[in-house]
Amino acid sequence: MSAPIPKNEKKRIQVLWQYDVLDTVPEAMFDDLTELAACICETPIALISLVDEDRQWFKSKIGLTVRETSRDVAFCAHAILRRQLFIVPDATQDKRFKNNPLVAGKNKIRFYAGAPLTTPAGHALGTLCVLDRKPRTLRPGQKRALQILARHIMTHLEMRRRIRELGGAT
Repeated sequence: MSAPIPKNEKKRIQVLWQYDVLDTVPEAMFDDLTELAACICETPIALISLVDEDRQWFKSKIGLTVRETSRDVAFCAHAILRRQLFIVPDATQDKRFKNNPLVAGKNKIRFYAGAPLTTPAGHALGTLCVLDRKPRTLRPGQKRALQILARHIMTHLEMRRRIRELGGAT
C-alpha cells in the first residue's frame, strides 16, 4: 500500500532539490551518523533516505547494497508524513506493509523506525531510519538518539545549502 502524497508535495520536492544532495557520492560524515544509528539502535540496517517524486534514494546505507527503491514500496514515504518517529514493530502484522515486496520478498524486513529529516520550514525531505529482519521495539533512549541524529543530519544538510547560496551570492 503506497503512502499518501503529502499536501505540500510540490513545495517539498522543490525544497529537496534546493539541497542538491540527490545522487551525490557517499560521504564519511553521513556514513558515520548512519553507522552510529545502527549501533545505538542495535539494528543490522540503517539508512539516510531522501524521498523524491518516484523513489527513495539512500545518501548513506549500512546493511543494504541497493542505492534506492521505488517510492511506492518505501516505508520512508509514510514516515515523511509525520513530525515524530514513525515505528512499525512488525511489518507482517501491519496492513500497510504485510504485502510489501521488502517485507514479503527476499529482504524480509520486519521492523522499521524512521525519524524525519525536516527542514527549518517544516518540509520532511526523507528520514534517518533503522530496520531489522525481526520484529522488535526501540527503548526510549534509542528513540531519542535517532531523533537527535536526524536533527544533526539536517543541520549538516542545511549548512551545506546555505554555504552554496552564499557562494553564489558573491
